[in-house]
Amino acid sequence: MKLMHMWQRDLLLAFVRLVAGAYPVWHCATPSATQKLYFSNHTSHIDTLAILAALPRNLRNAVRPVAARDYWDSGPLKRHIAQKLLNVVLIDRRRETEGDPLDPVRDALAQGQSIILFPEGTRGADTLPQAFRSGLFHLASEFPQVELAPVYLENLQRIMPKGAIVPVPLICKLHFGASEAPREGEDKASFLARMRDAVIALAPQSNAH
Repeated sequence: MKLMHMWQRDLLLAFVRLVAGAYPVWHCATPSATQKLYFSNHTSHIDTLAILAALPRNLRNAVRPVAARDYWDSGPLKRHIAQKLLNVVLIDRRRETEGDPLDPVRDALAQGQSIILFPEGTRGADTLPQAFRSGLFHLASEFPQVELAPVYLENLQRIMPKGAIVPVPLICKLHFGASEAPREGEDKASFLARMRDAVIALAPQSNAH
C-alpha cells in the first residue's frame, strides 16, 4: 500500500473512531498476526470500517474485508476506498460472472491473508445475527489452518441503521471472542449454528435475548 493511501485509510478509520468509538473488547483473546477469518454480525455499511478501526494498526495491512462488488464498485469514491485504502476482496453476490463467488476469498486465504466475513450475507436490523449462510462452512473446511475469530458488533445498527446516510454519534464496542475451529465429523448445519452461537455469546446480556 502506498504511503498516501495508508494515511488516507488511517484518517478514515480515525473518523470512524470519532463517530462510533469502535472500542475493542477482547474476550479470551488477544490481537495477533496469526492468520484469521474474522466473522461477525452485519448491521450497517460501516461494520467493516469499525472492525478495521478496532484492530491494532500493525495488523491492518494483512486483513482484507470481503464485500459485495455491486455496492463497492458502484462509484469512484467507493471504488477508491475499496481498492486503494481497504484492499477489499470483492465478490459477485449476484452471480453475474462465471465461477464461484467465493473464489477471490479462497485466493486471499491461500496467500496467507486474514479476512473479514459477514456470514449472514446481508445486513439485519436486529441486535442478533440472522442464520449464517454456507460460505463460512466451506472456507473453514478448505482452510482448517486459519483461525476462526468471532466478533460481535454492539450498537452499530443504531449508529448507521439500514437506509441511513449520516451516522448517529453513539458508542460502539466490538467484542472479539476466542478462536473457533471445525470439529471432526461436524455437518454444515451444526457448524453454522455453533458459529452463530459463538457470536451471540459475545453480545452483552441486554442484547443476547
